[in-house]
Amino acid sequence: MELKLYDTLTREKRVFVPLDPSNVRMYVCGPTVYDFAHIGNARPVIVFDVLFRLLRHRYGAEHVTYVRNITDVDDKINARAAEEYPDLPLNEAIRKVTEKTDQQFHEDVAALGCLPPTVEPRATEHIAEMKVLIERLIKSGHAYVAEDNVLFSVPSMPDYGQLSKRPLDEMIAGARVEVAAYKRDPRDFVLWKLSKPGEPAWPSPAGIAAPGRPGWHIECSAMSWKYLGEIFDIHGGGIDLVFPHHEDEIAQSRCAFHTPVMANFWMHNGFLQVEGEKMAKSLGNFVTIHELLNDWPGEVLRLAMLQTHYRQPINWTMSGLIEAQKTLDHWYVLTAEADSGYLCADALDALADDLNTPKMLAALHELRGEAAKGVKPAAACLKASAQLVGLLEKTASNWIAFRPKSIVVDEAKVATLIEARAAARKQKNFAESDRIRDELSKMGIVLKDTKDGTTWEIAR
Repeated sequence: MELKLYDTLTREKRVFVPLDPSNVRMYVCGPTVYDFAHIGNARPVIVFDVLFRLLRHRYGAEHVTYVRNITDVDDKINARAAEEYPDLPLNEAIRKVTEKTDQQFHEDVAALGCLPPTVEPRATEHIAEMKVLIERLIKSGHAYVAEDNVLFSVPSMPDYGQLSKRPLDEMIAGARVEVAAYKRDPRDFVLWKLSKPGEPAWPSPAGIAAPGRPGWHIECSAMSWKYLGEIFDIHGGGIDLVFPHHEDEIAQSRCAFHTPVMANFWMHNGFLQVEGEKMAKSLGNFVTIHELLNDWPGEVLRLAMLQTHYRQPINWTMSGLIEAQKTLDHWYVLTAEADSGYLCADALDALADDLNTPKMLAALHELRGEAAKGVKPAAACLKASAQLVGLLEKTASNWIAFRPKSIVVDEAKVATLIEARAAARKQKNFAESDRIRDELSKMGIVLKDTKDGTTWEIAR
């Protein structure tokens, strides 16, 4: 199997050749544990779980190391801790928040069928490694101390910006998350910063007397170095991390170790929208993995996610979830008596082509058609191929027992739309009639036209 992956750094799809086939190494940026993870957070978890499974299939489970970090020092965590536990010292409150949300995250992603990473390091447990990197960067002239903070000097790296390929003015604007008069260059970013009263704090590097805490970017450079080495095979994450997070990781790691690259492949998944709109609490469409798991099996969420190629934007819809559940219902029935068989060559080839899951699922639908005709090898092949990407991992009886518990329906809106559709049909405006039916379908409503009128039910 020749595996090809798209590399964000080179902007091309290339044949993947590991640095060491006996130790294939991948690092993926994990969650900041301050609240329930939203469905957008699930996308990189699922995408890189599929890649992890594929690498294990190709090179052997014992030869693949997958590191996904936990960020447990962050301003959002501090704010949540102060809000939820105002009577506790901040450090104790922070520990309570991170322990609770870390457990929630692991329960949610396990329900999505994701394998645990080989290593899952926490930022607060790797302060020593961060300080070593910071000291190296200062010594080599790539970082400097200013008012008890340590900053990376972007001009010291002539080819800074290769990953995002942003113009200079955009990089300056993006770096102004922390505006400070002591910056030598507006693009310079924080490696270590002075802790405010009550914030988590550790002894500072570079002889700084005042205690402080690490900046955001340095943690991933430190933890990837500890567990994967100075150069490793694959670094992944969401497209929103390309700049400044991954750009700054590259700068820190390359300048600390004087290496030509940090990782040989940079992979990024696309954005997620909900029903065609950007997900935001202000729009009322912010949904967590935990909330969705109350109503849907994790495999439904997983299959719905895999129906779009990982590099493309994904539109998360009710109709997509309904369709995924129907597909899995059918697959489970067809494979109920099947043993796991050979992998489908077309499905495997699709996955090997930059994780082309839509093409892979098309191959599985073809197998479903063969299995429905009674071709037993097709059912076994369908089961094995689906299990490779974390699907069909339950028994058929356990699967069939689960159905969505609660789909919230605005019954008044449904009635209004049905009336409008009836009027359109009476006027022979069938285009409008079909549009309304499609709108109802996206709401999870199935219409039934009879001689006595139109009735509706929630899709299952």
